[in-house]
Amino acid sequence: MAEPSECARPTARRPSQPGPPQPVGHAEPVAPARGRPSAATPPDGPQPPAALDNRLVALGTVVVLGTLMSTLSTTIVNVATRTLGREFDTSITTVQWVLTGYLLAFASVIPMAGWAAERFGAKRVWISALLLFMIGSALSGSAWSVGALIMFQILQGIAGGTLVPVGQAILTQAAGPLRMGRVMGMIAVPLLMGSLSGPVVGGVIISAVGWRWIFFVNLPIGALAVVAARRLLPRNPPQPSNHLDLLGLVLLCSGVAIFVYGASEAGVVGGFGNPRALIGMALGVALVGFYVPHARRKAHRALIDLALFRERPFSASSSTLLMVSINRYGVLILMPLYWQVLRGESPFSTGLLLIPQTLGAAAAMPLAGWVADRAGVRVVVPVGILVGMMGTLAFSRLDADASLTVSACALFLIGLGLGATVVPATVAAYVTLPSSAIPRATSTINTIQQLGGSIGTALMAVILQRAFAAEAPDLSGSALGPLPPALRTQMEPALQRAFGHTFWVAAALIAASLLPTLWLPRLARPVQRSAMTDR
Repeated sequence: MAEPSECARPTARRPSQPGPPQPVGHAEPVAPARGRPSAATPPDGPQPPAALDNRLVALGTVVVLGTLMSTLSTTIVNVATRTLGREFDTSITTVQWVLTGYLLAFASVIPMAGWAAERFGAKRVWISALLLFMIGSALSGSAWSVGALIMFQILQGIAGGTLVPVGQAILTQAAGPLRMGRVMGMIAVPLLMGSLSGPVVGGVIISAVGWRWIFFVNLPIGALAVVAARRLLPRNPPQPSNHLDLLGLVLLCSGVAIFVYGASEAGVVGGFGNPRALIGMALGVALVGFYVPHARRKAHRALIDLALFRERPFSASSSTLLMVSINRYGVLILMPLYWQVLRGESPFSTGLLLIPQTLGAAAAMPLAGWVADRAGVRVVVPVGILVGMMGTLAFSRLDADASLTVSACALFLIGLGLGATVVPATVAAYVTLPSSAIPRATSTINTIQQLGGSIGTALMAVILQRAFAAEAPDLSGSALGPLPPALRTQMEPALQRAFGHTFWVAAALIAASLLPTLWLPRLARPVQRSAMTDR
Protein backbone atom coordinates (compact mmCIF):
# COMPACT_ATOMS: atom_id res chain seq x y z
CA MET A 1 0.00 0.00 0.00
CA ALA A 2 1.23 3.44 -0.71
CA GLU A 3 -0.15 6.72 0.49
CA PRO A 4 -0.14 9.74 -1.81
CA SER A 5 2.65 12.22 -1.15
CA GLU A 6 4.08 10.04 1.62
CA CYS A 7 5.49 6.87 0.11
CA ALA A 8 8.07 7.98 -2.41
CA ARG A 9 10.82 8.93 0.02
CA PRO A 10 11.15 9.77 3.73
CA THR A 11 11.54 13.52 3.35
CA ALA A 12 9.29 16.25 4.62
CA ARG A 13 6.55 17.15 2.19
CA ARG A 14 3.35 19.11 2.38
CA PRO A 15 0.40 16.76 3.03
CA SER A 16 -1.86 16.32 0.02
CA GLN A 17 -4.95 15.89 2.17
CA PRO A 18 -6.38 18.39 4.66
CA GLY A 19 -5.77 17.62 8.30
CA PRO A 20 -2.96 17.83 10.83
CA PRO A 21 0.58 17.92 9.43
CA GLN A 22 2.25 14.52 9.66
CA PRO A 23 5.66 14.03 11.26
CA VAL A 24 8.03 12.45 8.78
CA GLY A 25 11.34 11.70 10.35
CA HIS A 26 13.80 11.92 13.17
CA ALA A 27 16.13 14.66 12.01
CA GLU A 28 13.86 17.49 10.96
CA PRO A 29 11.10 18.49 13.38
CA VAL A 30 7.85 19.64 11.89
CA ALA A 31 5.57 22.34 13.11
CA PRO A 32 3.20 21.20 15.84
CA ALA A 33 -0.33 20.46 14.72
CA ARG A 34 -2.97 22.48 16.59
CA GLY A 35 -0.70 23.09 19.50
CA ARG A 36 0.60 19.55 19.84
CA PRO A 37 4.33 18.91 20.02
CA SER A 38 5.92 17.43 16.93
CA ALA A 39 6.79 13.72 16.76
CA ALA A 40 10.47 14.64 16.46
CA THR A 41 10.44 16.57 19.73
CA PRO A 42 9.15 14.39 22.54
CA PRO A 43 6.48 16.12 24.60
CA ASP A 44 6.71 16.54 28.34
CA GLY A 45 3.90 14.05 28.88
CA PRO A 46 1.41 11.95 27.00
CA GLN A 47 -0.88 13.93 24.75
CA PRO A 48 -4.61 13.24 24.59
CA PRO A 49 -5.48 11.55 21.28
CA ALA A 50 -7.94 13.18 18.92
CA ALA A 51 -11.41 11.68 19.01
CA LEU A 52 -12.74 9.35 16.33
CA ASP A 53 -15.45 11.56 14.82
CA ASN A 54 -18.60 10.30 13.09
CA ARG A 55 -17.15 10.85 9.62
CA LEU A 56 -14.12 8.69 10.36
CA VAL A 57 -16.28 5.96 11.90
CA ALA A 58 -18.48 6.00 8.77
CA LEU A 59 -15.40 5.69 6.54
CA GLY A 60 -14.15 2.84 8.71
CA THR A 61 -17.47 1.04 8.34
CA VAL A 62 -17.33 1.31 4.54
CA VAL A 63 -13.73 0.09 4.39
CA VAL A 64 -14.32 -2.79 6.80
CA LEU A 65 -17.34 -3.91 4.75
CA GLY A 66 -15.19 -4.32 1.63
CA THR A 67 -12.05 -5.67 3.27
CA LEU A 68 -14.00 -8.13 5.43
CA MET A 69 -15.56 -9.56 2.28
CA SER A 70 -12.15 -10.07 0.69
CA THR A 71 -10.49 -11.62 3.75
CA LEU A 72 -13.47 -13.89 4.45
CA SER A 73 -12.90 -15.33 0.98
CA THR A 74 -9.33 -16.33 1.93
CA THR A 75 -10.65 -19.07 4.23
CA ILE A 76 -14.31 -19.65 3.37
CA VAL A 77 -13.18 -22.17 0.72
CA ASN A 78 -11.34 -24.28 3.32
CA VAL A 79 -14.45 -26.09 4.50
CA ALA A 80 -15.39 -26.79 0.85
CA THR A 81 -12.08 -28.56 0.06
CA ARG A 82 -13.56 -32.05 0.30
CA THR A 83 -16.78 -30.97 -1.47
CA LEU A 84 -14.82 -29.47 -4.38
CA GLY A 85 -12.56 -32.52 -4.60
CA ARG A 86 -15.61 -34.74 -4.87
CA GLU A 87 -17.40 -32.37 -7.28
CA PHE A 88 -14.47 -32.16 -9.70
CA ASP A 89 -12.98 -35.60 -8.94
CA THR A 90 -9.51 -34.32 -8.05
CA SER A 91 -6.88 -34.50 -5.28
CA ILE A 92 -6.09 -32.33 -2.26
CA THR A 93 -3.00 -30.83 -3.89
CA THR A 94 -5.08 -29.71 -6.88
CA VAL A 95 -8.01 -28.37 -4.86
CA GLN A 96 -5.69 -26.36 -2.59
CA TRP A 97 -4.78 -24.25 -5.64
CA VAL A 98 -8.27 -22.75 -5.45
CA LEU A 99 -7.17 -21.07 -2.21
CA THR A 100 -3.46 -20.78 -3.03
CA GLY A 101 -4.21 -19.10 -6.37
CA TYR A 102 -6.41 -16.58 -4.56
CA LEU A 103 -3.75 -15.87 -1.93
CA LEU A 104 -0.93 -15.51 -4.48
CA ALA A 105 -2.96 -13.10 -6.59
CA PHE A 106 -3.96 -11.28 -3.39
CA ALA A 107 -0.32 -10.86 -2.36
CA SER A 108 0.89 -9.97 -5.86
CA VAL A 109 -1.28 -6.88 -6.24
CA ILE A 110 -0.83 -5.42 -2.75
CA PRO A 111 2.30 -3.44 -3.78
CA MET A 112 0.57 -2.38 -7.03
CA ALA A 113 -2.50 -1.14 -5.16
CA GLY A 114 -0.68 1.84 -3.65
CA TRP A 115 0.60 2.88 -7.06
CA ALA A 116 -2.87 2.50 -8.59
CA ALA A 117 -4.49 4.56 -5.81
CA GLU A 118 -2.06 7.42 -6.49
CA ARG A 119 -2.22 7.09 -10.25
CA PHE A 120 -6.02 6.92 -10.63
CA GLY A 121 -7.42 8.06 -7.26
CA ALA A 122 -8.17 5.89 -4.23
CA LYS A 123 -11.97 6.13 -4.47
CA ARG A 124 -12.01 5.14 -8.14
CA VAL A 125 -9.67 2.20 -7.54
CA TRP A 126 -11.64 1.03 -4.49
CA ILE A 127 -14.97 0.96 -6.35
CA SER A 128 -13.38 -0.70 -9.39
CA ALA A 129 -11.89 -3.39 -7.15
CA LEU A 130 -15.28 -4.01 -5.56
CA LEU A 131 -16.87 -4.47 -8.99
CA LEU A 132 -14.06 -6.79 -10.12
CA PHE A 133 -14.44 -8.80 -6.91
CA MET A 134 -18.14 -9.25 -7.64
CA ILE A 135 -17.38 -10.38 -11.20
CA GLY A 136 -14.80 -12.88 -9.91
CA SER A 137 -17.30 -14.16 -7.35
CA ALA A 138 -20.03 -14.62 -9.95
CA LEU A 139 -17.65 -16.49 -12.28
CA SER A 140 -16.32 -18.68 -9.46
CA GLY A 141 -19.82 -19.67 -8.47
CA SER A 142 -20.52 -20.63 -12.10
CA ALA A 143 -17.26 -22.61 -12.60
CA TRP A 144 -17.56 -25.80 -14.64
CA SER A 145 -14.15 -27.32 -13.76
CA VAL A 146 -11.47 -27.03 -11.10
CA GLY A 147 -9.17 -25.30 -13.61
CA ALA A 148 -11.81 -22.66 -14.34
CA LEU A 149 -12.45 -22.19 -10.62
CA ILE A 150 -8.74 -21.64 -9.98
CA MET A 151 -8.55 -19.01 -12.75
CA PHE A 152 -11.64 -17.19 -11.48
CA GLN A 153 -10.26 -17.25 -7.93
CA ILE A 154 -7.07 -15.62 -9.21
CA LEU A 155 -9.23 -12.85 -10.70
CA GLN A 156 -11.07 -12.50 -7.40
CA GLY A 157 -7.76 -12.45 -5.53
CA ILE A 158 -6.52 -9.55 -7.67
CA ALA A 159 -9.55 -7.55 -6.59
CA GLY A 160 -9.31 -8.63 -2.95
CA GLY A 161 -5.62 -7.75 -2.75
CA THR A 162 -6.46 -4.26 -3.99
CA LEU A 163 -9.25 -3.66 -1.49
CA VAL A 164 -7.22 -4.14 1.70
CA PRO A 165 -4.29 -1.71 1.15
CA VAL A 166 -6.38 0.93 -0.65
CA GLY A 167 -8.89 0.85 2.19
CA GLN A 168 -6.08 1.27 4.71
CA ALA A 169 -4.71 4.21 2.72
CA ILE A 170 -8.10 5.93 2.69
CA LEU A 171 -8.50 5.55 6.44
CA THR A 172 -4.96 6.52 7.45
CA GLN A 173 -5.16 9.67 5.32
CA ALA A 174 -8.46 10.63 6.92
CA ALA A 175 -7.27 9.78 10.43
CA GLY A 176 -3.88 11.54 10.54
CA PRO A 177 -0.97 10.37 12.70
CA LEU A 178 -2.63 10.89 16.11
CA ARG A 179 -5.46 8.47 15.36
CA MET A 180 -3.63 6.04 13.09
CA GLY A 181 -3.09 3.37 15.73
CA ARG A 182 -6.77 3.09 16.61
CA VAL A 183 -7.76 3.14 12.94
CA MET A 184 -5.35 0.26 12.22
CA GLY A 185 -6.95 -1.66 15.09
CA MET A 186 -10.36 -0.88 13.61
CA ILE A 187 -9.25 -2.75 10.47
CA ALA A 188 -7.02 -5.46 11.93
CA VAL A 189 -9.56 -7.02 14.30
CA PRO A 190 -12.36 -7.54 11.72
CA LEU A 191 -9.82 -8.87 9.20
CA LEU A 192 -8.50 -11.49 11.62
CA MET A 193 -11.99 -12.46 12.75
CA GLY A 194 -13.13 -12.65 9.12
CA SER A 195 -10.41 -15.10 8.17
CA LEU A 196 -11.11 -17.27 11.23
CA SER A 197 -14.87 -17.19 10.65
CA GLY A 198 -14.56 -18.25 7.00
CA PRO A 199 -14.85 -22.03 7.60
CA VAL A 200 -17.84 -21.51 9.91
CA VAL A 201 -19.71 -19.36 7.38
CA GLY A 202 -18.70 -21.67 4.53
CA GLY A 203 -19.99 -24.76 6.34
CA VAL A 204 -23.39 -23.19 6.94
CA ILE A 205 -23.70 -21.99 3.34
CA ILE A 206 -22.63 -25.29 1.76
CA SER A 207 -25.09 -27.29 3.84
CA ALA A 208 -27.96 -24.85 3.24
CA VAL A 209 -27.67 -23.94 -0.46
CA GLY A 210 -24.58 -25.65 -1.93
CA TRP A 211 -20.90 -24.78 -2.50
CA ARG A 212 -21.53 -22.29 -5.33
CA TRP A 213 -23.14 -19.89 -2.87
CA ILE A 214 -19.90 -19.41 -0.92
CA PHE A 215 -19.03 -17.24 -3.95
CA PHE A 216 -22.49 -15.91 -4.86
CA VAL A 217 -22.96 -14.56 -1.31
CA ASN A 218 -20.43 -11.84 -2.14
CA LEU A 219 -22.74 -10.26 -4.72
CA PRO A 220 -25.28 -8.56 -2.39
CA ILE A 221 -22.54 -7.61 0.08
CA GLY A 222 -20.43 -6.14 -2.75
CA ALA A 223 -23.39 -4.18 -4.11
CA LEU A 224 -24.01 -2.65 -0.68
CA ALA A 225 -20.30 -1.78 -0.38
CA VAL A 226 -20.32 -0.07 -3.81
CA VAL A 227 -23.34 2.08 -2.91
CA ALA A 228 -21.80 3.06 0.45
CA ALA A 229 -18.43 3.84 -1.16
CA ARG A 230 -19.97 6.11 -3.81
CA ARG A 231 -21.73 8.13 -1.12
CA LEU A 232 -19.15 8.26 1.68
CA LEU A 233 -15.59 7.89 0.39
CA PRO A 234 -13.70 11.15 -0.19
CA ARG A 235 -12.37 12.06 -3.60
CA ASN A 236 -8.64 12.55 -4.10
CA PRO A 237 -6.92 13.79 -7.26
CA PRO A 238 -4.84 11.32 -9.32
CA GLN A 239 -1.05 11.73 -9.48
CA PRO A 240 -0.02 10.45 -12.94
CA SER A 241 3.71 10.98 -12.34
CA ASN A 242 4.13 7.86 -10.20
CA HIS A 243 5.86 4.84 -11.77
CA LEU A 244 5.29 1.16 -11.12
CA ASP A 245 8.22 -1.14 -10.37
CA LEU A 246 7.40 -3.71 -13.07
CA LEU A 247 10.69 -5.60 -12.86
CA GLY A 248 10.36 -5.95 -9.10
CA LEU A 249 6.81 -7.19 -9.57
CA VAL A 250 7.96 -9.89 -11.99
CA LEU A 251 10.91 -11.00 -9.87
CA LEU A 252 9.18 -11.10 -6.50
CA CYS A 253 5.65 -12.21 -7.28
CA SER A 254 6.49 -14.71 -10.02
CA GLY A 255 9.34 -16.04 -7.88
CA VAL A 256 7.02 -16.82 -4.98
CA ALA A 257 4.34 -18.26 -7.31
CA ILE A 258 6.85 -20.56 -9.03
CA PHE A 259 8.28 -21.67 -5.68
CA VAL A 260 4.81 -22.54 -4.36
CA TYR A 261 4.04 -24.39 -7.61
CA GLY A 262 7.24 -26.42 -7.23
CA ALA A 263 6.39 -27.26 -3.64
CA SER A 264 2.88 -28.37 -4.61
CA GLU A 265 4.32 -30.68 -7.29
CA ALA A 266 6.05 -32.59 -4.49
CA GLY A 267 2.63 -33.76 -3.37
CA VAL A 268 1.71 -35.25 -6.74
CA VAL A 269 4.42 -37.80 -7.56
CA GLY A 270 8.03 -38.42 -6.60
CA GLY A 271 8.00 -36.24 -3.50
CA PHE A 272 10.58 -33.46 -3.25
CA GLY A 273 12.80 -35.48 -5.60
CA ASN A 274 10.36 -34.81 -8.43
CA PRO A 275 12.29 -32.82 -11.11
CA ARG A 276 9.38 -30.40 -11.55
CA ALA A 277 9.36 -29.79 -7.80
CA LEU A 278 13.11 -29.22 -7.63
CA ILE A 279 13.23 -26.97 -10.71
CA GLY A 280 10.21 -24.95 -9.57
CA MET A 281 11.52 -24.34 -6.06
CA ALA A 282 15.06 -23.56 -7.27
CA LEU A 283 13.83 -21.13 -9.92
CA GLY A 284 11.51 -19.45 -7.41
CA VAL A 285 14.34 -18.95 -4.92
CA ALA A 286 16.59 -17.58 -7.68
CA LEU A 287 14.00 -15.01 -8.82
CA VAL A 288 13.42 -13.83 -5.26
CA GLY A 289 17.21 -13.68 -4.80
CA PHE A 290 17.54 -11.45 -7.88
CA TYR A 291 14.96 -9.13 -6.37
CA VAL A 292 17.28 -8.19 -3.48
CA PRO A 293 19.91 -6.23 -5.50
CA HIS A 294 17.12 -4.77 -7.64
CA ALA A 295 15.31 -3.46 -4.56
CA ARG A 296 18.52 -1.94 -3.21
CA ARG A 297 18.99 0.00 -6.43
CA LYS A 298 15.37 1.17 -6.50
CA ALA A 299 15.36 2.12 -2.80
CA HIS A 300 11.98 3.65 -1.90
CA ARG A 301 10.42 2.90 -5.29
CA ALA A 302 10.79 -0.85 -4.86
CA LEU A 303 7.72 -3.01 -4.20
CA ILE A 304 9.19 -3.96 -0.82
CA ASP A 305 11.60 -1.39 0.59
CA LEU A 306 14.47 -3.45 2.04
CA ALA A 307 15.69 -0.43 4.02
CA LEU A 308 12.77 -1.01 6.40
CA PHE A 309 14.43 -4.23 7.57
CA ARG A 310 17.34 -2.25 9.02
CA GLU A 311 15.01 -1.47 11.92
CA ARG A 312 15.18 -4.48 14.24
CA PRO A 313 11.57 -4.27 15.48
CA PHE A 314 10.26 -4.22 11.91
CA SER A 315 12.51 -7.07 10.84
CA ALA A 316 11.56 -9.20 13.86
CA SER A 317 7.85 -8.47 13.45
CA SER A 318 7.93 -9.26 9.73
CA SER A 319 9.71 -12.57 10.32
CA THR A 320 7.26 -13.47 13.09
CA LEU A 321 4.24 -12.60 10.95
CA LEU A 322 5.62 -14.59 8.01
CA MET A 323 5.93 -17.73 10.14
CA VAL A 324 2.60 -17.12 11.89
CA SER A 325 0.85 -16.69 8.52
CA ILE A 326 2.35 -19.94 7.20
CA ASN A 327 1.06 -21.74 10.30
CA ARG A 328 -2.26 -19.94 10.45
CA TYR A 329 -3.37 -20.68 6.89
CA GLY A 330 -1.82 -24.15 6.97
CA VAL A 331 -3.81 -25.14 10.05
CA LEU A 332 -6.96 -23.52 8.65
CA ILE A 333 -6.86 -25.84 5.63
CA LEU A 334 -6.14 -28.90 7.80
CA MET A 335 -8.99 -28.47 10.28
CA PRO A 336 -11.97 -28.91 7.92
CA LEU A 337 -10.29 -31.94 6.33
CA TYR A 338 -9.67 -33.46 9.76
CA TRP A 339 -13.34 -33.19 10.70
CA GLN A 340 -14.71 -34.33 7.35
CA VAL A 341 -12.23 -37.06 6.33
CA LEU A 342 -11.28 -38.57 9.70
CA ARG A 343 -14.35 -37.78 11.80
CA GLY A 344 -16.92 -38.09 8.98
CA GLU A 345 -18.65 -34.77 9.73
CA SER A 346 -20.75 -32.79 7.23
CA PRO A 347 -19.71 -29.29 6.09
CA PHE A 348 -22.41 -27.80 8.33
CA SER A 349 -21.23 -29.72 11.40
CA THR A 350 -17.64 -28.87 10.56
CA GLY A 351 -18.45 -25.17 10.49
CA LEU A 352 -20.12 -25.39 13.91
CA LEU A 353 -17.28 -27.46 15.36
CA LEU A 354 -14.76 -24.79 14.32
CA ILE A 355 -16.56 -22.02 16.25
CA PRO A 356 -14.35 -22.44 19.40
CA GLN A 357 -11.34 -21.31 17.38
CA THR A 358 -13.08 -18.03 16.50
CA LEU A 359 -14.24 -17.58 20.10
CA GLY A 360 -10.68 -18.11 21.33
CA ALA A 361 -9.34 -15.39 19.03
CA ALA A 362 -12.14 -13.00 20.06
CA ALA A 363 -11.34 -13.60 23.73
CA ALA A 364 -7.58 -13.20 23.30
CA MET A 365 -7.40 -9.98 21.29
CA PRO A 366 -8.55 -7.48 23.95
CA LEU A 367 -6.68 -9.36 26.68
CA ALA A 368 -3.50 -9.46 24.59
CA GLY A 369 -3.72 -5.71 24.01
CA TRP A 370 -4.12 -5.05 27.73
CA VAL A 371 -1.17 -7.28 28.64
CA ALA A 372 0.99 -5.87 25.82
CA ASP A 373 0.44 -2.34 27.12
CA ARG A 374 1.81 -3.39 30.50
CA ALA A 375 4.24 -6.26 29.98
CA GLY A 376 5.36 -5.65 26.38
CA VAL A 377 4.96 -7.32 23.02
CA ARG A 378 7.99 -9.56 23.62
CA VAL A 379 6.03 -11.28 26.41
CA VAL A 380 2.62 -11.55 24.74
CA VAL A 381 3.58 -12.87 21.30
CA PRO A 382 5.75 -15.84 22.44
CA VAL A 383 3.08 -16.87 24.94
CA GLY A 384 0.48 -16.74 22.15
CA ILE A 385 2.67 -18.91 19.92
CA LEU A 386 3.15 -21.49 22.70
CA VAL A 387 -0.58 -21.62 23.41
CA GLY A 388 -1.36 -22.15 19.72
CA MET A 389 1.29 -24.86 19.52
CA MET A 390 -0.29 -26.71 22.47
CA GLY A 391 -3.66 -26.74 20.69
CA THR A 392 -2.10 -27.99 17.46
CA LEU A 393 -0.17 -30.74 19.26
CA ALA A 394 -3.42 -31.91 20.83
CA PHE A 395 -4.83 -32.62 17.37
CA SER A 396 -1.84 -34.80 16.54
CA ARG A 397 -3.05 -37.20 19.27
CA LEU A 398 -6.83 -37.09 18.76
CA ASP A 399 -8.45 -40.07 17.07
CA ALA A 400 -11.86 -40.42 15.46
CA ASP A 401 -13.46 -41.22 18.85
CA ALA A 402 -11.96 -38.29 20.74
CA SER A 403 -14.31 -36.26 22.91
CA LEU A 404 -15.82 -33.20 21.24
CA THR A 405 -15.14 -31.29 24.44
CA VAL A 406 -11.41 -32.03 24.21
CA SER A 407 -11.40 -31.09 20.52
CA ALA A 408 -13.23 -27.83 21.27
CA CYS A 409 -10.70 -26.96 23.99
CA ALA A 410 -7.81 -27.60 21.58
CA LEU A 411 -9.44 -25.38 18.95
CA PHE A 412 -10.02 -22.69 21.58
CA LEU A 413 -6.30 -22.77 22.42
CA ILE A 414 -5.38 -22.38 18.74
CA GLY A 415 -7.70 -19.36 18.52
CA LEU A 416 -6.23 -17.89 21.70
CA GLY A 417 -2.76 -18.22 20.22
CA LEU A 418 -3.69 -16.46 16.99
CA GLY A 419 -5.57 -13.69 18.80
CA ALA A 420 -2.60 -13.03 21.07
CA THR A 421 -0.08 -13.01 18.23
CA VAL A 422 -1.15 -11.31 15.00
CA VAL A 423 -2.26 -7.84 16.13
CA PRO A 424 0.51 -7.25 18.76
CA ALA A 425 3.20 -8.41 16.31
CA THR A 426 1.78 -6.11 13.63
CA VAL A 427 1.76 -3.08 15.92
CA ALA A 428 5.33 -3.83 17.06
CA ALA A 429 6.53 -3.43 13.46
CA TYR A 430 5.93 0.34 13.63
CA VAL A 431 7.68 1.06 16.93
CA THR A 432 10.77 2.79 15.51
CA LEU A 433 9.47 3.91 12.10
CA PRO A 434 8.79 7.55 11.22
CA SER A 435 5.28 8.26 9.93
CA SER A 436 6.59 8.74 6.38
CA ALA A 437 7.60 5.06 6.31
CA ILE A 438 4.28 3.70 7.61
CA PRO A 439 2.55 3.42 4.18
CA ARG A 440 5.48 1.42 2.77
CA ALA A 441 5.70 -0.64 5.96
CA THR A 442 1.97 -1.44 5.84
CA SER A 443 2.25 -2.58 2.23
CA THR A 444 5.24 -4.78 3.10
CA ILE A 445 3.53 -6.34 6.14
CA ASN A 446 0.39 -7.13 4.12
CA THR A 447 2.44 -8.67 1.31
CA ILE A 448 4.47 -10.82 3.70
CA GLN A 449 1.35 -12.13 5.45
CA GLN A 450 -0.41 -13.12 2.23
CA LEU A 451 2.72 -14.71 0.78
CA GLY A 452 3.10 -16.66 4.00
CA GLY A 453 -0.52 -17.75 3.73
CA SER A 454 -0.06 -19.05 0.18
CA ILE A 455 3.07 -20.98 1.21
CA GLY A 456 1.38 -22.43 4.29
CA THR A 457 -1.69 -23.58 2.38
CA ALA A 458 0.36 -25.33 -0.31
CA LEU A 459 2.82 -26.79 2.21
CA MET A 460 0.21 -28.37 4.49
CA ALA A 461 -1.71 -29.76 1.50
CA VAL A 462 1.49 -31.36 0.17
CA ILE A 463 2.41 -32.86 3.56
CA LEU A 464 -1.09 -34.26 4.09
CA GLN A 465 -1.22 -35.71 0.57
CA ARG A 466 2.17 -37.38 1.09
CA ALA A 467 1.01 -38.71 4.46
CA PHE A 468 -2.07 -40.23 2.82
CA ALA A 469 0.16 -41.84 0.19
CA ALA A 470 2.39 -43.34 2.88
CA GLU A 471 -0.25 -44.45 5.40
CA ALA A 472 -3.25 -45.22 3.20
CA PRO A 473 -2.02 -45.66 -0.40
CA ASP A 474 -5.32 -47.17 -1.49
CA LEU A 475 -7.11 -43.97 -0.45
CA SER A 476 -4.53 -41.32 -1.33
CA GLY A 477 -6.26 -40.51 -4.58
CA SER A 478 -9.81 -40.73 -3.20
CA ALA A 479 -9.55 -39.42 0.35
CA LEU A 480 -11.72 -36.45 -0.62
CA GLY A 481 -14.41 -38.65 -2.05
CA PRO A 482 -17.23 -40.32 -0.07
CA LEU A 483 -16.09 -43.35 1.94
CA PRO A 484 -18.52 -46.08 2.96
CA PRO A 485 -18.85 -46.13 6.77
CA ALA A 486 -17.38 -49.63 7.03
CA LEU A 487 -14.35 -48.71 4.92
CA ARG A 488 -13.79 -45.47 6.81
CA THR A 489 -13.88 -47.38 10.11
CA GLN A 490 -11.37 -49.87 8.75
CA MET A 491 -9.03 -47.11 7.55
CA GLU A 492 -9.34 -44.93 10.64
CA PRO A 493 -5.93 -45.89 12.12
CA ALA A 494 -4.14 -45.06 8.86
CA LEU A 495 -6.02 -41.78 8.44
CA GLN A 496 -5.29 -40.88 12.06
CA ARG A 497 -1.57 -41.48 11.54
CA ALA A 498 -1.62 -39.32 8.38
CA PHE A 499 -3.31 -36.42 10.15
CA GLY A 500 -1.18 -36.91 13.27
CA HIS A 501 2.02 -36.65 11.23
CA THR A 502 0.78 -33.51 9.48
CA PHE A 503 -0.24 -31.82 12.74
CA TRP A 504 3.18 -32.66 14.21
CA VAL A 505 4.81 -30.83 11.28
CA ALA A 506 2.44 -27.89 11.79
CA ALA A 507 3.35 -27.76 15.50
CA ALA A 508 7.07 -27.80 14.64
CA LEU A 509 6.57 -24.84 12.29
CA ILE A 510 4.72 -22.98 15.04
CA ALA A 511 7.63 -23.65 17.40
CA ALA A 512 10.00 -22.20 14.78
CA SER A 513 7.99 -18.96 15.00
CA LEU A 514 9.46 -18.42 18.47
CA LEU A 515 12.93 -17.63 17.13
CA PRO A 516 12.22 -14.18 15.59
CA THR A 517 10.22 -13.15 18.67
CA LEU A 518 13.51 -12.92 20.59
CA TRP A 519 14.19 -9.66 18.71
CA LEU A 520 10.75 -8.12 19.19
CA PRO A 521 10.78 -4.79 21.06
CA ARG A 522 10.00 -4.69 24.74
CA LEU A 523 7.78 -1.65 24.32
CA ALA A 524 4.10 -2.27 23.72
CA ARG A 525 3.63 1.18 22.20
CA PRO A 526 5.54 3.11 19.55
CA VAL A 527 8.22 5.47 20.78
CA GLN A 528 7.73 9.21 20.59
CA ARG A 529 9.51 9.58 17.27
CA SER A 530 6.99 7.27 15.59
CA ALA A 531 3.78 8.55 14.12
CA MET A 532 1.75 6.03 16.08
CA THR A 533 1.93 7.83 19.42
CA ASP A 534 -1.78 7.66 19.96
CA ARG A 535 -2.01 3.96 20.77
